[in-house]
Amino acid sequence: MILDPAKIERVEPWLRFADELGLGPYFRNRADRTEQASGGAGQSAFAVSEPPVPPIIEAASAKSSQPGKSAAAPPAINSPAINSKVQPGSARSPLPAAPAASGSSLFEAFARIESDTIERIRADIGPDCRRCKLHKARTKIVFGVGNPKAQLVFVGEGPGHDEDVQGEPFVGRAGKLLTQMIEAMSLRREDVYICNVVKCRPPENRLPEKDEIATCSPYLLRQLDAIQPRVICCLGACAAQSLLQTAQGISRFRGEWFDWRGSKLIATYHPAYLLRNPPAKAEVWKDLQKVMALLGLEPRRR
Repeated sequence: MILDPAKIERVEPWLRFADELGLGPYFRNRADRTEQASGGAGQSAFAVSEPPVPPIIEAASAKSSQPGKSAAAPPAINSPAINSKVQPGSARSPLPAAPAASGSSLFEAFARIESDTIERIRADIGPDCRRCKLHKARTKIVFGVGNPKAQLVFVGEGPGHDEDVQGEPFVGRAGKLLTQMIEAMSLRREDVYICNVVKCRPPENRLPEKDEIATCSPYLLRQLDAIQPRVICCLGACAAQSLLQTAQGISRFRGEWFDWRGSKLIATYHPAYLLRNPPAKAEVWKDLQKVMALLGLEPRRR
């Protein structure tokens, strides 16, 4: 029996807490059995294993081309970001057609800082930020890493244990999977930019709280403004809900395009979620293929 991804998404924070208590193998074993019972239904370009295996592009491409159910449109809610959902259309650009703008973008009231840079933002945060309570237990500030002029930015929720120790986002098991995802898109980690909604690790890997997000998100917005990427890919509900200012579950709008301050934003499942739910890899690969189509990328072949 394969659980509904939307239901599993809601309990993901508890599963992370279980991992911290040493209960992670219990759940991962169940997920592995589920994947085996489904005949490898979750095969994608970024297969998960210990150790990591090379991308399986052909299998993912064949699976993504199969007909399936179309996603239901999310209900109308009072969120300018959700209401500004866009559909692909014609674009006078050498790159593939980008979604056409529709409606107002979120955070337009947040003033852009002229000539802002990644280095200036990092300096403004400082070496020992104490603006929110997350500083009390953190080891290192996890600012962000990658190309400051990247066309593609990945935004996660917050640092985990490995990230807190190393001071770099997405370097643990979920980070290794994200690297596989990036490489499957014919890119390298240094080609993209990777950051989080909050810069310090929440205790026990819990989700960031509203006050922590409110304190730290202006630096995320400045990072995105300074980079001005063509595409922002939100990894998980926290990042998507923070940037789109909605309480809707990610499954309601995952894989849809939105206008966001001059960039195109798309949300997909977090790599940590895929480690627990391998069948969802196929859905994430479909989302990444949309990003590749917009950026003119071809999947990496073995």
